[in-house]
Amino acid sequence: MTTLILLRHGRSSANVAGVLAGRTPGIELDETGRAQAERVVERLAPLPLAAIVSSPLTRCQQTVAPLAAARELIPIIEPGLSEVDYGAWTGGALKTLAKEPLWKVVQAHPSAAVFPEGEGLAGMQARAVAAVRANAARIAAEHGPNAVWLACSHGDVIKSVLADALATHLDNFQRIMVDTCSVSVIHYTETRPFVARVNDLGGDLASVVPPKPKRRRAAAKRTSDAVVGGST
Repeated sequence: MTTLILLRHGRSSANVAGVLAGRTPGIELDETGRAQAERVVERLAPLPLAAIVSSPLTRCQQTVAPLAAARELIPIIEPGLSEVDYGAWTGGALKTLAKEPLWKVVQAHPSAAVFPEGEGLAGMQARAVAAVRANAARIAAEHGPNAVWLACSHGDVIKSVLADALATHLDNFQRIMVDTCSVSVIHYTETRPFVARVNDLGGDLASVVPPKPKRRRAAAKRTSDAVVGGST
């Protein structure tokens, strides 16, 4: 049920400053981030994107703008893919926050981490996965089960979606790396997802496009079975 291209936003001014931007309004891409966003257009050229979905925050909308213009698509703004609400931690320097007792919980037991005046990481994962599933179902209904679509979001949000797809506990999500403007790919099927790429920064993405079905009946749904021994 659709192939999801997860794109983290390009490098922002907050990334460079070592600040936890969170939902601070007006955080924009820096020069490197804008260049990364432009390169995304070429990287994704082989992919027949049916839709572009974006977090409402500026840095994500700036990241998908060149791609949306090239594809003549209007990005769909999805609040469920917004950055973690870090509450009182928002805007804090990472080197300072690392001294807080909660930092150890975020690192070792993130499912129990709840940010003061903000949200918990478990709640963030729940709403992000729900948003992905809802958009996948809508896009499949509109464009067919083999549709390819893109969602642009934030590091922790993408890591949580990948953890869900990998059937790994949220407490392990800190082991997943998601760099700025990296691409991760998930194939969603009727019963389970398949993770095809994680933190891809330059590989050929043509192979992630689902093959055209040989029979009309095959177009109805992608198999949920894994290939025994590995795919060829």
